[in-house]
Amino acid sequence: MTKYLISFPAEAMVVPEEEFEAVVESSHAVIEEAKAAGVYVFGGGIDAGVAPVRVAGDGTVTEGGYPGRSVPDGGYTVLELPSREAALEWAAKIAVACRCAQELREFHYDPAS
Repeated sequence: MTKYLISFPAEAMVVPEEEFEAVVESSHAVIEEAKAAGVYVFGGGIDAGVAPVRVAGDGTVTEGGYPGRSVPDGGYTVLELPSREAALEWAAKIAVACRCAQELREFHYDPAS
């Protein structure tokens, strides 16, 4: 099976404050559904309050991400699914729960992972 990344940038999720708890509940329900289906690998949101660093092979730490690249933020879910069609279905479920469009990407197959 293939692993898929389903994600959205933080600015895509525009939800009125009074509806935010409902979005949290519905998104957690989709994740529970994915866990029950045995397709859930990982999910979470990037903590925007913690600045990124780059770590070189020699252990040198440099503040910030790669120059010229945007800093990833928002929410991420990794699911292991039998087909792209199944991934599109799960992305749609997450889009409904989070009330914003989701980006779908496929990981290269790696037999070691």
